[in-house]
Amino acid sequence: MKKGKKILGDDRRDFLLKVLKENDKPITGSELAKMANVSRQVIVGDITLLKAKDEPIIATNQGYLYLQEHTAKQQIEKTIACYHPPHKTEEELNIFVDNGVTVKDVRIEHPVYGDLTASIMVSNRNEVKKFIESIQRTNATYLLELTGGIHLHTVSAKNSSHIEAAEKALKKANILIDND
Repeated sequence: MKKGKKILGDDRRDFLLKVLKENDKPITGSELAKMANVSRQVIVGDITLLKAKDEPIIATNQGYLYLQEHTAKQQIEKTIACYHPPHKTEEELNIFVDNGVTVKDVRIEHPVYGDLTASIMVSNRNEVKKFIESIQRTNATYLLELTGGIHLHTVSAKNSSHIEAAEKALKKANILIDND
């Protein structure tokens, strides 16, 4: 952290909201900390307080993202059930993004905790690659490993034909859990 004037309390949280609202791409906690001249941990606390005030901020593997109302209204959303072993995760995500679909999250039904959801927010192959590298670098496990491969994705696209094309490709790859 460089020496300079810290932005304090409510002024800092207002600043964070402004920065997040003006960007349509995620911004890391470290980047926000440098801008406000505070530690990343202070930013984590601020984001938690903003979320508690119902600000639509999500934490993705690429940073914090403010969910814009106009973006959500222009997109079609759907929940898709999938089944595959962990090593097919990259293939699955690439099928989605190659068909113009954004994978917003992954959700499983845990026998003790109930529904567990984790943000993914990938829209292109580069973001998929970074997500997979992050999992590998941190030695993290995929949520699907807790359920033997069964999981749900919330996805979005500009129109339903993109989602339908992704579902067709997922079915061909034996990843889609078919409702038929």
